[in-house]
This record gives sequence, structure tokens and C-alpha cells, in this order.
Amino acid sequence: MNFIFEKIALFLLNIGDSFYQSVIYDNRYKFIIEGLVNTIVIAFFAVIIGIIIGVAVALIRNYHEQTGKLKFANVLSKMYVSVIRGTPVILQLMIIYYVIFKSVNINIILVGILAFGINSGAYVSEIIRAGINSIPIGQLEAGYSLGLKYGQVMKYIILPQAIKNILPALGNEFITLLKETSVGAYIGIIELTKASDIIASRTYDYFFPLIIIAFIYLIMTLGLSKVVNLMEVRLNNVRG
Repeated sequence: MNFIFEKIALFLLNIGDSFYQSVIYDNRYKFIIEGLVNTIVIAFFAVIIGIIIGVAVALIRNYHEQTGKLKFANVLSKMYVSVIRGTPVILQLMIIYYVIFKSVNINIILVGILAFGINSGAYVSEIIRAGINSIPIGQLEAGYSLGLKYGQVMKYIILPQAIKNILPALGNEFITLLKETSVGAYIGIIELTKASDIIASRTYDYFFPLIIIAFIYLIMTLGLSKVVNLMEVRLNNVRG
């Protein structure tokens, strides 16, 4: 029995020492904090850019479908969606950093925001376009019959209904975007995954750094899922 207690005590001691070396010693927790802040900043502003681009692209394509106008803009929008959805986000990130901004002194966090925002915009545009197309065409025609212009019909009739229909899909896209920021380490962004790699390179122990980072990602994604669910319930109540 004493032998078992000794083994348990030794195990706990090793765990405690590993945690101390990975988090406490030499203030290594600061890497995690920096990575968390950068991850949240990149994801937050990339979501805003993604929504702006997504709405613009979706409306351009829908307007062309309804009126036949904006042909050139529609072609560009289709090309943008096809290229972004057809290539890996890490490749887009590296092209933007190593090719487009090769000779420009630019903050690496801004590069991440732009890259992930542009990537998200393509997926958001298709989600919004699907939401718009899910609304019966009769409602668009009813808006026109009331003397409303295309922009007014979209603002007051179509988009409010479409948002409710696409909210779960948008929530999933934002959660995916939050996790995709981990590839920012390839261009040197100190986000959560990079922070764990830095710590592990100094302790030669990947257990605690990876477990801690995984736990942080899990908390953030579960929290975001909860927010989306609450918004969905609230929209349902408002409609009711």
C-alpha cells in the first residue's frame, strides 16, 4: 500500500513540476496571455472584415441575378469566391505576407487580420446568399410593388429574415475562423498554438502547453456557441 502511495505522490510531484516549468517558471504564462490576446484580436477584426466583404459580395451577386446589372462586379465576385474557397487559408496567408507585403513594413497582426478576413468573406458571402435565396421571391416582388428600391427591400424585408435563417451557419463559420487563426504561426504570429510551441521548445515537454491551449480553445468555442444559441433563441422569441 505504501508503494502505491509513493507512486501516486511521485506522479503528482512530477505533474506539479511540469506545470511549474511550463507556466510559472520564467513567467512563461505571458506567452499564453500574448497568444490569447493576439488570437482574439485577429479573430474579432477578421470577423468584421468577413461580414463586410460577405454582405457586399452576396448583394452584388443577388442584384445581378435579379436585374442583370453589375456584370463585371459579378464576375469578380465569383472569381473571388472560387479562388478563396479553392485554396488553403495557410497558402493565402503566406501569399499575402511573403508576396503582397514582401517589401512593406507592416504589423504582422494586421496581415493576419486581412488574410483571415478575406478568407472568411468568401464563405460568409455564400452563407448570406443562401439565406437571401431562401426567402420566397414573392416578398421581393411585394417590396417592389410598394415602391421600395432594391436596397430598401433588402434592408427592411429580406435581410432581417435571412439573418435568422443563416445564424447557425454564421456561428459555425466564426467558430471555424477562431480555430483557423492557429495557422498564423507559419508567418511568425504569436497566437495560442505558437505560444505552446515556444514554451515546449524551452521545457522539452509538450503535455501541459498543448493541454492548456486546447482547454482555452475549447472554452472560447463553447462560449461563442452559447452566444449564438442565445441570439437564435432571442430572434425566435422576437418573431413569435
